[in-house]
Amino acid sequence: MQQLNVIGLDQHHAEKLAEKLNELLANYQIFYMNVRGFHWNIKGKEFFELHAKFEETYNDLLLKVDEIAERILTLGQRPLHAYSVYIKSSQIEEVKDVRDGKACVREVLDSYRVTIRLQRELLELAGDAGDEGTSALMSDYIKEQEKTAWMLTSYLGT
Repeated sequence: MQQLNVIGLDQHHAEKLAEKLNELLANYQIFYMNVRGFHWNIKGKEFFELHAKFEETYNDLLLKVDEIAERILTLGQRPLHAYSVYIKSSQIEEVKDVRDGKACVREVLDSYRVTIRLQRELLELAGDAGDEGTSALMSDYIKEQEKTAWMLTSYLGT
């Protein structure tokens, strides 16, 4: 017999979605701290441009961290909330002591590749579960980040 959660989704599907969302959350948390570090430590002739861009990026990532955690709660599950767990669960690795602008941008672009891939996986899982809320969230993130990835690639001249 199918057990439904408070928003009418199959409990088993909700648990699988929350597990994948927690994986995404871990990646976003490490991504966020990396970009925060780039913002603080950037050096060189592109300082003013990239310092502002990294601030814009980490503010956006912080909003997404909160939205993802709240989506997990909406599904009736618990979001991860310890950096020790994030580090173990994240495919995005900590980046330390990077000051070169282009190297920082390449790291941001690589992190978007990871989040976009995970969000596509979540979009498929959410579709199978009939979870429009998670589907809409992932769709919005993918659309926005694909454009950002294109712009970052253009910035790098590749």
